[in-house]
Amino acid sequence: MKYVSFTLSDGSAGFGRLHGDTIEVLSSHAADLKAAIDAGTLATLSSEEQLALDSVTLAPVIPNPGKVFCVGHNYETHRQETGRAATEYPSIFVRFADSLGAHNQPIVMPKVSTDLDYEGELAVIIGKGGRYISEEDAMSHVAGYACFNDASVRDWQWHSRQFTPGKNFPTTGPFGPFMVTPDEAGDLSEVNVTTKLNDQIVQQQPIGDMIFPIATVIAYISSFTPLKPGDVIASGTPGGVGAKRTPPLWMKPGDTVTVEIGPMGTLSNTIVAE
Repeated sequence: MKYVSFTLSDGSAGFGRLHGDTIEVLSSHAADLKAAIDAGTLATLSSEEQLALDSVTLAPVIPNPGKVFCVGHNYETHRQETGRAATEYPSIFVRFADSLGAHNQPIVMPKVSTDLDYEGELAVIIGKGGRYISEEDAMSHVAGYACFNDASVRDWQWHSRQFTPGKNFPTTGPFGPFMVTPDEAGDLSEVNVTTKLNDQIVQQQPIGDMIFPIATVIAYISSFTPLKPGDVIASGTPGGVGAKRTPPLWMKPGDTVTVEIGPMGTLSNTIVAE
């Protein structure tokens, strides 16, 4: 099944189950999609209220995650292009929830930089919380998957060894268009993460090529902090980022960037100047 979060023209927020171009509105059952996931009732909710998909404005799949984790250098191609040493443990950094964006929402290039880069990724949404989750049990804690673009303001990222500034400018974490449950997503090992800039493929690699698979990442993160329903993990980007090209390929106002991941659909965003 597929689920979306959205806002209406009056500013009210909602969520629902997506059937083609129609949303089965489930907002009367819970405050938001995260709350429904937390209650463990998402799959059983139903409603006769419907909305056309094109009548709403999509929001980030989980508009209010408690935690957003990102995995750095999780594909060998990206690790090599950055010159990073191989490590025994995954590299984890965090995003603020208010840095997220939605499908078709512009990514704002900040006025303090022109070094805006793309990073197509698979997002993992936690469905069942826990601490010290084993790798064997980890996938049972997944509520679903979505496309993610960990758009990065590179010069701010490189001000020091800490990534936080360059990864948290507003709207630079587009997330959507919908969440796909694991039963519908199926085996993702051969599914490509494909990023296109102005219709040209700039990244493409199977999810199965991750250095640290999803189960490993969930187990590792849950060892240092409890995971909760609605938490989000952006699982890493393949090689081909703009910063490591010669010359660098930065996104600029007027560009369109898309992230395509099989059953998770296509996340599309234009770039605008601040």
